[in-house]
Amino acid sequence: MDIYDPKKRSQIMAKVRGKDSKPELAVRRFLHRRGLRYHLHRSDFPGKPDLVFTSRHVAVFVHGCFWHQHPGCRKAKLPDSRKEFWAKKLAANVSRDLGAQKALRDIGWKPIIIWECEIIPERLEQLYEEILTSTPA
Repeated sequence: MDIYDPKKRSQIMAKVRGKDSKPELAVRRFLHRRGLRYHLHRSDFPGKPDLVFTSRHVAVFVHGCFWHQHPGCRKAKLPDSRKEFWAKKLAANVSRDLGAQKALRDIGWKPIIIWECEIIPERLEQLYEEILTSTPA
């Protein structure tokens, strides 16, 4: 059972950002400090990636664990209320993500996913190296 009434829950959910989220900003700051330059939220790319590295043909998505249902993550738990609604909505998000990743690979781009729970120095360093070692197809 939700601890908030529907109106309050709606207000809370309306504040969830689609771009410029804290996890995304952390990734952007890290990569920018390391000297990488990128384009943001390119709407002409499948899935509208958060970061696009055109010279390396890499598209980075910074995914929220709940919204994109990170497998095995405790943050990806379905809410107790309106389970059917949430299951359908989140499954559609996952399906759309997979389609965007496939579309990017089909045009010779490398999609990289970084999950909000993975934003720790070791994973950010790994992301940086993965971007650096990527070469256009």
